[in-house]
Amino acid sequence: RGLIVSTFHNLGLNMIREEHAHLGYHPGFSIFDAEDAKALLQDLMLREASADAGDELNDVQMTISSWKNAMRGPAEAYSKAADEREQRIAIIYKHYSEYLKAYNAVDFDDLILLPVQLFRDCPDILAKWRRKIRYMLVDEYQDTNICQYELVKLLVAERAAFTVVGDDDQSIYAWRGARPENLAQLKEDFPSLKIVKLEQNYRSTSRILRSANTVIANNPHVFEKALWSDHTIGEEIRIIRCRNEDAEADRIATEIIDQKLKNGLDFRDFAVLYRGNHQARLLEMKLQAYQIPYRISGGQSFFSKNEIKDAMSYLRLMVNPDDNAAFLRVVNVPRREIGPRTLEQLSHYARSRDVSLFKALGDLGAETHVTEKGLDKLRRFAHWVDATCERLFSQDPIPVIKQMFTDIEYEEWLHQHSGTPKQAERRMENIWYLVESIQRMLDNDKGTADEMSIEDAITRLILRDMMEQKEEEDDSDKVQLLTLHASKGLEFPHVFIMGLEEEILPHRSSIEEGNIEEERRLMYVGITRAKETLSLTYAASRKQYGEKLETIPSRFLDELPEEDLKWEGLGDLDQEANQKKGKATLSALLGDLGV
Repeated sequence: RGLIVSTFHNLGLNMIREEHAHLGYHPGFSIFDAEDAKALLQDLMLREASADAGDELNDVQMTISSWKNAMRGPAEAYSKAADEREQRIAIIYKHYSEYLKAYNAVDFDDLILLPVQLFRDCPDILAKWRRKIRYMLVDEYQDTNICQYELVKLLVAERAAFTVVGDDDQSIYAWRGARPENLAQLKEDFPSLKIVKLEQNYRSTSRILRSANTVIANNPHVFEKALWSDHTIGEEIRIIRCRNEDAEADRIATEIIDQKLKNGLDFRDFAVLYRGNHQARLLEMKLQAYQIPYRISGGQSFFSKNEIKDAMSYLRLMVNPDDNAAFLRVVNVPRREIGPRTLEQLSHYARSRDVSLFKALGDLGAETHVTEKGLDKLRRFAHWVDATCERLFSQDPIPVIKQMFTDIEYEEWLHQHSGTPKQAERRMENIWYLVESIQRMLDNDKGTADEMSIEDAITRLILRDMMEQKEEEDDSDKVQLLTLHASKGLEFPHVFIMGLEEEILPHRSSIEEGNIEEERRLMYVGITRAKETLSLTYAASRKQYGEKLETIPSRFLDELPEEDLKWEGLGDLDQEANQKKGKATLSALLGDLGV
């Protein structure tokens, strides 16, 4: 039958698509991304009598997401609410779930939760999927949440023909529901579990691994292990104390130039890791000043560009006209002179009838709630959507999609709303790239038993939009700047970790909440990204709200093995010396390049 390689969410999506009727959904259901879900929650909070003005939207969204990941439905969330605030959120959760179902939509968390609920309620369907998935391997198991673990348990059952790969020392996603305890739970749920320890490291020097082992030894462990390497002992770990945050950024920039020149390295050999994105701002300025090329991991993704959001909303609307979020995004893009008052009238009527905005347009009753002029414009738009939908599913879809953008004069609209003609052209090129991607997806599946439909292709793109929130890897010669979280799974010959201070690493919120263990795991992840050299920097003082404050070095520095460290303080290279060294090495570099 072939190998299935999939994320949890993609597997769940395929299950829901195949079993949608048993779950009470119609074909072509929509997937709400975080912004769609937020818009619906905001609307509910504004109208919900039980919603308190003190309930922050992001807090409500995260609480509902955590309940779903813990398999807690609205009724259970309400009954187990710890206080009035949680009761209010549980009520919003109930209405949120009802509206999603009415819109024939699911959100990201539903992609795991719905299959789990279905398999628990329908043993016959579960048996079918157990026959389909006879053997399972799960990677990065320490990052699974309660719901994902339950899905694995249901699918493997007593047969237990499965393998998981995980490292409890690298569990750094508790804020999104990950539970390293799931590794320990395996021993209870599967008594015959066989444990294979993979302790040899093929990446780092012995000194780097010894430092990582020593730090993480301060955490309790599910499975005891000690990484080792047959590489050379390697260079000492450098601890660099700088005068302030400006000197810290300056030191890192000049060290990169110096090491590049001395050792004949490429800029791509260097990575600078930090706890929070805000730490990169000053570093960027220094790298630019020294003309060092760099790339920030996690820049604007392809799917987060406005023109792609517009295009995806049009495609979502074609697949599911009941998708209110998509309807509202594109009904006036390009401008159709449909005012907010008209949309408010339509929205009010749709809510009173408990139907989608699109369906409400077909009701005769809409004529008594929406102005004649506004309703005429909306119905012309709806008629165009219906006609385009019919062509999309009855003809070759790619020409229909291209014609769709011609019909709405989207390219002209981009020229009116872009800074320069060149920018408008680039944005339109993004649209055509999206269309080409759909074409490639359809072509790659052509002639197979499960030939992909245009609906399947669009649904898959919607899921990719939600999951691929970062750019493709840039292979050009640039220093890589990224957070410690983003560095997981990567490796670099020469690594700097900056900001080794209390309230930065470990983060202030983790100190206050007593969650130092996860911060220590984050430090462990950072250390083990380095292959050859590791440098840790911190500032003796930082400015906060215009005031100079003395810092406290991170407790993690004290946990490192002293025999493997080389301390460098203010006396070695102050800021002025850094700048002189930087200018000298920059001149030498430009000379080598013939500039």
